[in-house]
Amino acid sequence: MRIRYLTGLLAGAALCASCAPTEMAGAQQTSSWRPSPVANAPDPSETVKSAPASAWRDVDPQNLLIMDLKNGARVAIELAPQFTPVHIANIRALARAGWWNDSSIYRVQDNYVVQWGIGDVEKPFPQGVVKLPPAEYDRPLAGLTIRPLGYPDPYAPMVGHVDGWPVAYDPASGRAWLTHCYSHVGVARDLAPDTGSGSELYTVIGQAPRQLDLNIATIGRVIEGLDKLTPIARGTEALGFIKDPAKQVPIARIRLASDIPAGERPAYEVMRSDSDAFSAYVLGRANRSGAFFQRAAGGVDLCNVNVPVRRKTS
Repeated sequence: MRIRYLTGLLAGAALCASCAPTEMAGAQQTSSWRPSPVANAPDPSETVKSAPASAWRDVDPQNLLIMDLKNGARVAIELAPQFTPVHIANIRALARAGWWNDSSIYRVQDNYVVQWGIGDVEKPFPQGVVKLPPAEYDRPLAGLTIRPLGYPDPYAPMVGHVDGWPVAYDPASGRAWLTHCYSHVGVARDLAPDTGSGSELYTVIGQAPRQLDLNIATIGRVIEGLDKLTPIARGTEALGFIKDPAKQVPIARIRLASDIPAGERPAYEVMRSDSDAFSAYVLGRANRSGAFFQRAAGGVDLCNVNVPVRRKTS
């Protein structure tokens, strides 16, 4: 099989040996953009430390999903209902019904995703869950106030941030969508027309798989506890699935923070992307300085602008 694959590649190369460069899709870079490094840009960590209270927004407890593992670890996920309202309504209903209690993490694929839910087990959905939601892979651009990143993107005409969320958008089509960055959470699904109910979820633990943009509903991101997921042993089956139930990671329960007593629930703040502090933070991420960096990059990838999140102090 390996020989046949390589032979096919070589044959394809021979067929295109005489092709003009312009005939090879994606062979040439058409953009005239060049990095423009900025000297003495703000240090991102110092910008976060000195950001005023007005530069932060609270995470709504209704939009905060808390996953407790049976080993004592906790993972906090912020939901984005402004992008995937039907899927998130499902997720809230599932959480309130205790549907994920005693479920498991059953897939860990290196440099890709950690996935959890009940897998192939048959279990009825609670009342109100939409089994086949609409394909909430993008939404109208209207109504969003986006701060453009200011640097080109290979996956979308434009990228930027809205309300602390990294987004891609197309002014020509008037559509916008959440991107698949590290720590982002998506809805596992089967082949179309299936869109995923939200009962099986995953988070990105590797290089941002932006090819999944516009193909899967992205419902939020892990804002705390990703370090409890990344060390889990990789699954040995195809696509990182863990075949032996005894080796799957058991989940005690998944709840909305709004359903946890106020004195016990965790609280978080996200840096507002419309703040001056965030603009300084992006500039610093694009132009790292200090004793270690001898040369500023003069540009930054959307998924390399890790939107600051912090525990809220009382």
